[in-house]
Amino acid sequence: MTTPLTPALQIKGLKKTYANGVEALHGIDLEVQRGDFFALLGPNGAGKSTAIGIISSLVTFSEGSVTIFGHDIIRDYAAARACLGLVPQEFNFNQFDPVCDTLMHQAGYYGIRRQDAEKRTQRLLEQFDLWDKRSVMARELSGGMKRRLMIARAMIHEPQLLILDEPTAGVDLEIRHNLWHYLKEINSRGTTIILTTHYLEEAEQLCRTIAIISNGRIRANTTMRELLDQLDSEHFVLYLKTPLPHCPQVDGYALHCPDPRTLEATIHKGADLNRLFSELSAQGIDILSMKNKTNRLEKLFLQLVGHHFD
Repeated sequence: MTTPLTPALQIKGLKKTYANGVEALHGIDLEVQRGDFFALLGPNGAGKSTAIGIISSLVTFSEGSVTIFGHDIIRDYAAARACLGLVPQEFNFNQFDPVCDTLMHQAGYYGIRRQDAEKRTQRLLEQFDLWDKRSVMARELSGGMKRRLMIARAMIHEPQLLILDEPTAGVDLEIRHNLWHYLKEINSRGTTIILTTHYLEEAEQLCRTIAIISNGRIRANTTMRELLDQLDSEHFVLYLKTPLPHCPQVDGYALHCPDPRTLEATIHKGADLNRLFSELSAQGIDILSMKNKTNRLEKLFLQLVGHHFD
């Protein structure tokens, strides 16, 4: 009989109560399987950051257990930490270090031999299209390049599990799509990825499995397809590069222009957002960025806990 593989991440009965009495996590259970691309979604204050902080040993917990590839984060701290790479939301590298040194210093933290660290640094910088910037100070990089540098740094010790906390917050549509490409590539080579995000459409593009957390409790833990089946329609706001002389028409989509540089689109269940982009592009309409007009995550959450929008 085949023995089941140990999950990449296993959380059991995890609780966290802060010194001020705030109970951030109420005994959550969660499993992430090896090789998965997993989304952890929730509104502000839901408990996402606390959970990620505990998994990465930056926050202590009150009760429960956490294992990473079978290594308990308390009893087997070094082994668990070696399996994990973390990309925080904020840039936390030395802005005055050359790009190459950012990775080399991280390699030294994990005790990687210099010769091996140099090879890994070159490979990663080439993979993330940063090799020609290797001698440039990090502060001189564009926002998208800094995001890629953060991911490369997290991968220097070749972790089996990569956690990304809001990696595309505040970046434009082109940078976001480029980062999606890199993340899909990393996952395709076997790295398990956990993504926290406020954007359900981002999780939809990348993730196979999803958990929604709110008020310190897991409200849903299912496949992306099963979760999205609960939505009947979505509403997007598209910001355009140049003003429109009139509102475009695309079969199968309800479009509205509140002003010449803004296009609102209603996407009904089963419709393809990428087809809308292609149709608009064919009409010479360039999209700079987009956002949800209504918060799909909030809508799903309210449905899951028994509330409804009017």
